[in-house]
Amino acid sequence: MSARSRIHVTAVVDPGAQLAGDVEVGPYAIIGAGVVLGAGCRVLAHAVIEGVVRAGDRNVFHSFSVVGGTPQDRRYTGGDAPVEMGDDNVVREHATVHGGTGGRATRIGANNLLMVGCHLAHDVELGSSCVVTNGVQLAGHAVVEDHATFGGLSAVSQFVRIGEGAFVAGGAMCERDVPPFVIAQGDRARVRALNVVSLRRRGVDAATIAALRVAFRAIYTRSDARPRAEVLREIDTTNPMVHRFVMGVAHALSSSS
Repeated sequence: MSARSRIHVTAVVDPGAQLAGDVEVGPYAIIGAGVVLGAGCRVLAHAVIEGVVRAGDRNVFHSFSVVGGTPQDRRYTGGDAPVEMGDDNVVREHATVHGGTGGRATRIGANNLLMVGCHLAHDVELGSSCVVTNGVQLAGHAVVEDHATFGGLSAVSQFVRIGEGAFVAGGAMCERDVPPFVIAQGDRARVRALNVVSLRRRGVDAATIAALRVAFRAIYTRSDARPRAEVLREIDTTNPMVHRFVMGVAHALSSSS
């Protein structure tokens, strides 16, 4: 099968686009001149990929998704608005990913699932192995670390960081940083518990989970009135994941002060 035979006759693919030989493009899809798609990518019917988009291998863009193009930022005055994407991502129907501003790029790692109707705004950085569920809104410059999961209709404010392995519950509104490995819930979202389910699914050993439980209780469920910054200095951070947890909490405290 030739490369051309994999592109539906009704699709619009700019001659300047660079598509690997086995890329499939469905009916009425639109691919712009600055797009680069790696091996095994699939662009389904009516999907739009425009602007400067560099996507790796085996990404799937479902119908009516829009990746790239002009960011929703009044300060944007033209020029490239890049999107950089790794491998094995799935972008479901009506999801939107806007390009970066000011020479920056909107970045997506690998093995992410972007569900129906979610939005990644300009300059967002999404790690790898994340699940962004239906209707989730990530505002400009938000940073999401690896293995984070969002419940439906949750939202993240500009410049907020969601830590590794965190779970943002459905409907949560995050206006401050969420530390790694925790569950955040509510409007405005606050830390509620350690995300033990995610840790176990990732195969984290029992000793590490126990150490994280100790650190979590020391910070969030203690009875004394000492400042959290003081408590953080007393936690044993020999375990690398405990160290990342404590550093994430410290960063969240400093960013909200």
